[in-house]
Amino acid sequence: MALPVAFFGVFFAWPVVSIVDRGLRPDGAWRFGRIGETLSRPDILDVLGFTVWQALASTGLTLLVALPGAYVFARFDFPGKGVLRAVVTVPFVLPTVLVGTAFLALVGRNGLTDELWGLRLDTSVWAILLAHVFFNYAVVVRTVGGLWSQLDPRQEEAARVLGASRWRAWRTVTLPALAPSVAAAALMVFLFTFTSFGIVQILGGDAYTTLEAEIYRQTARLLDLSTAAVLTLVQFAAVGAILGVHARTVRRRETTLRLVAPERTARRPRGAGQWTLLAGVLLSVALLILLPLGVLVERSFAGPHGYGLGYYRALGSLDESGTFLVPPLEAIGNSLRYAVAATAIAVLIGGLAAAALTRRAGRLVRGFDALLMLPLGVSAVTVGFGFLITLDEPPLDLRASWILVPLAQALVGVPFVVRTMLPVLRAVDERLREAAAVLGASPWRAWREVDLPMVRRALLIAAGFAFAVSLGEFGATVFIARPDSPTLPVAVARLLGRPGELNYGQAMALSTILMVVCAVSLLLLERLRTDRTSGEF
Repeated sequence: MALPVAFFGVFFAWPVVSIVDRGLRPDGAWRFGRIGETLSRPDILDVLGFTVWQALASTGLTLLVALPGAYVFARFDFPGKGVLRAVVTVPFVLPTVLVGTAFLALVGRNGLTDELWGLRLDTSVWAILLAHVFFNYAVVVRTVGGLWSQLDPRQEEAARVLGASRWRAWRTVTLPALAPSVAAAALMVFLFTFTSFGIVQILGGDAYTTLEAEIYRQTARLLDLSTAAVLTLVQFAAVGAILGVHARTVRRRETTLRLVAPERTARRPRGAGQWTLLAGVLLSVALLILLPLGVLVERSFAGPHGYGLGYYRALGSLDESGTFLVPPLEAIGNSLRYAVAATAIAVLIGGLAAAALTRRAGRLVRGFDALLMLPLGVSAVTVGFGFLITLDEPPLDLRASWILVPLAQALVGVPFVVRTMLPVLRAVDERLREAAAVLGASPWRAWREVDLPMVRRALLIAAGFAFAVSLGEFGATVFIARPDSPTLPVAVARLLGRPGELNYGQAMALSTILMVVCAVSLLLLERLRTDRTSGEF
């Protein structure tokens, strides 16, 4: 645990604590009164209220749209199911900036709905809610659908034989078994939408601001570290409570999983009702997931003089305003280099952490397990700004170093590595390691010849997730990426922030390139999955 603890202590706890310290102790004396003053401001209360409201609305809407999809993927068998499963998962690994860009192309100015019906949703909260559903659809399908596919349908059929109606049998037999999984999915969706930044930044504008976006505004634009520190503490407390509830839900879910039948239950739809349900789910996937991505691609080719590669060619040249010190196309190489380095760091730190959590138990280790998840919920903006004010003097003067960006991206990748590798490592029989030790193998050789062959695929999957997540990280990278070395999400955000048709088209082209890279990474992950019926996301 030594290296993971040191990594999180230096590159997570230290920057966050430094921001809070500078905000609440500007002159050496603690000013806790700033907490009450900040939280009593009407504008801050509006931000907090909207953050909670949109997270609850996004979660409810996501469950409403995605639960039928979870049932279809769990119970039905139809041609192209594997490909469609990969397609609905693509949005989850896409950068939030790209998701916002896709919906901007669909419902924004000069978007598809604007051209066809004169309807713009980018000025309403509906664009944010729909983008959140698009982003989190796969969370519900994977989490709930994975468990649903393992429930023995004969239990519900037995209730029907005993006289229960179809609704009562589902409500009294299936729903209680699914409830922990549904709750876990809802909590994850709420966590992701509660800390939403990129989507709100692009689609919300100045009219709709979440807690994360307000922290960015207070630090980057107003330089009000006091208000930003208070909001960071509020977000930290809220995320900690959410993760605590999530941990309890996961334990309940694991208890449920031990009671269900493991056999596959998918079959071809029967009857008009089931075929109608399948058609409805396919239609919702087409409209909600495929259409925004398709419009994004179409806009990247639709130039002022017809379709062509004009916007893609423009990515290779400097702009006249001098906003970009390098051609936007160079952001592709920057992102790939940063993502490879961040993946290596995340696999090393996450692999060691997963090994420690496998072999040790106790309250301290469980606390460390929770710590590993905090970067997913704590403000990435706070972490990025904290990097700038803490890692600026010896012995860790990294502000001018390229490694600063991969370090920030690795913080987000480590939880995915741990969650992917931990179940597999826990499944390795300890007696195999003991047998290798009895035969004279050193601990290193025992790990290399016993553990590594069993976890190799899980390790590759973890590396793939870390790579995709690092490729799309935006909140911290927007602070610490140098102007001459922008990443793809940062370059897209810069292009969208500037007026002009050429900038908009270049943003669409760059987003399409980013989408293709993320989609290829995900399809490779699908081929590497060791258990396609696993309930783990």
